[in-house]
Amino acid sequence: MKKKGIRIVHYVSPSVYAWRRGRAKKIGKFVDLLLCLFPFEPGFYRDTELKAVYVGHPKASAIKIGKSDLAKSRSRERLELPTGNRVLAVLPGSRISEINILTPILFEFIKKMNMKYKDLFFVFHSTQEHVQLLQKQLLDEGLKNCGAIADEKIKSHILKSSVFAVAKSGTISLEICNSKIPSIIIYKMGAINFFIVKMLVKVKFANIINIAAGEEVIPELLQSKCNAKDIYNSVDKLMNDKTALENQLNKTQSIISNFKTDKSSEIASSILNDYI
Repeated sequence: MKKKGIRIVHYVSPSVYAWRRGRAKKIGKFVDLLLCLFPFEPGFYRDTELKAVYVGHPKASAIKIGKSDLAKSRSRERLELPTGNRVLAVLPGSRISEINILTPILFEFIKKMNMKYKDLFFVFHSTQEHVQLLQKQLLDEGLKNCGAIADEKIKSHILKSSVFAVAKSGTISLEICNSKIPSIIIYKMGAINFFIVKMLVKVKFANIINIAAGEEVIPELLQSKCNAKDIYNSVDKLMNDKTALENQLNKTQSIISNFKTDKSSEIASSILNDYI
């Protein structure tokens, strides 16, 4: 299309920072203007003919930061959570393959947590497609201090009502950080797929916050470390270390502030209008 004089604009940069750098040059051959979500992304295209512009991440800007006691109280009422229980958000992913791999591990993790903590209620965030499956699994496991919810409208209420989050690696980290919730990241895939990914991916971290920071701000429990015992140890250690919790929150807020623009969609629209 470029050869025919048609200008190509792409919104959201592929994760070239995670893959071989040659991919950036290949993208430049097919795209004229690239609108990037993260401030460090345009730098990867400096040696290409492609014009890359940072516009900000909608999810980093959409949620208003703040967790007043009133907001948390309203969130609890809307979710009908048990009075006196602290909430731990569990986000196992939206794909059935992720759910099948991660939920058995998470159920064992919750059982370990229940042996020590008597005041926690675990809220699984799911989708309309899979929420009934999760609810049935929770019943089958006899986990009475757990619930599963699929309504996207109250997703922020889950996070605002939580004291901690255990989440599958992905952009959900931005929402968790925006809600000022300490967290850990988990992920596990098949051995063959993991081997292929390790051969191709060149970044040290899986989480975008850690990639931007250049250090493991949010603990990552991947592959062999993604097991009930290690997840429990990581969560238990963090929940009982006020300094470590504050350190994580302070660093994530500093990092995510760099992802924010007042109106990312409007900025992208303005740049597009000028370009056209």
